Amino acid sequence: MTKTFSIHLLLVLFAFQGFSQVEEINPPEHIKTITFKSRSSPQGQLPILRLGEAFYLEFDVLTANEPDFYYVIEHYNYDWTESNLVKMEYMEGFDNFRIVDYQNSFNAFQLYSHYKLPIPNRQTRALTKTGNYLISIFDENEELMFTRKFMIYKEEVGVGVEIKRKRDVRFIDGKQTVDIIINSGSLNLNNPMETIKTVIIQNNNLNTAIKNVKPQYIIGKELIYRYLNETSFWGSNEFRFFENKDVRAANIGIQFIDLKDIYHGYLFTDIPRFDRPYTYNPDINGNFKITAIDRDNVDIEADYTNIHFSLLHPKLTDGSKIYIYGNYNNYALEKNNQLIFNSESGNYESIMKLKQGFYNYKYVTVDSKGNLDEGKISGDFWQTENNYKVLVYYRDLGARFDKLIGFGEATSVNISN
Repeated sequence: MTKTFSIHLLLVLFAFQGFSQVEEINPPEHIKTITFKSRSSPQGQLPILRLGEAFYLEFDVLTANEPDFYYVIEHYNYDWTESNLVKMEYMEGFDNFRIVDYQNSFNAFQLYSHYKLPIPNRQTRALTKTGNYLISIFDENEELMFTRKFMIYKEEVGVGVEIKRKRDVRFIDGKQTVDIIINSGSLNLNNPMETIKTVIIQNNNLNTAIKNVKPQYIIGKELIYRYLNETSFWGSNEFRFFENKDVRAANIGIQFIDLKDIYHGYLFTDIPRFDRPYTYNPDINGNFKITAIDRDNVDIEADYTNIHFSLLHPKLTDGSKIYIYGNYNNYALEKNNQLIFNSESGNYESIMKLKQGFYNYKYVTVDSKGNLDEGKISGDFWQTENNYKVLVYYRDLGARFDKLIGFGEATSVNISN
């Protein structure tokens, strides 16, 4: 990497970081299927990794010219403000290197190249500190393509997580509450009311995470969180899903297929579920899995298809918008996953180009003020099976960064009271 390029990267990072919370940047339309994979997270969901655990960042570029890409890794505090550490304090080796592992698609209508970045590698030998990280991908023209967050922890405290029905009777039918017990064990936590920070994540969605809830009370070495409102989430509903592992025939959720420039899959028209009884339907909590039949290597042999979504819903006249929501695009709310009302069919419709696989999704609304409502179309039910993750951060007195010292996880499948 040239000195000029390195300086440019620093300027770009400073421009979008500043001293505020950093937000993830989603890629342009020609970059798709961004996943993290590791031994503890094989399906590409939210990467929460043990210290020293190897992982891969993978993505597809839907062009035929094999462009070059470069990566930069930065360390952050629990609230995604820039940490005070310099690179040599959290990294053995260097970044700012080109991603050299890529393959071209094979036997697919859509031409693309599949890129894979392993960490550690020959240049970036190790990430040595726990906490929050942001990886930024730049193209050969020094332009930022996308960023993704990941977390590295070392299990220094025990984190117990239990899911309960909402204790407030006004919302008992639609909300779930996360109870937490942090056991410090042999670790001496100084002033935990101020030095301990928690982040509670529902269904791997950082955008709706609950942050910095303080312990309700402390008994011995246990920090107890049993709040009425502070740790509660709307239950929403089970995710809808479809599977197109065979592009030549209709599969789960797909009404029919058509071959044009590439294959097109037309989903059955969905209907709102807010006014219907809750029905248990196992899902993968908003995630997706790339899969294709009769393919040896789905990384480069799975094809891309245009998926046609359709929702039977009256036209909204209050300025609200409807989006297709899921981990396939990191729960982003953008123009390319917004549904548009078709006056001829009377449905909201959208077309998205997705790689063959099994996908979870739901329809959500955003009102004219930008407020997200996951339950307006799907409904909110206390019975819904959701996944919850709890991250515990600690900054000792005089320390310069937030360590990630604990990780707990639970689902609401065995929800009580």
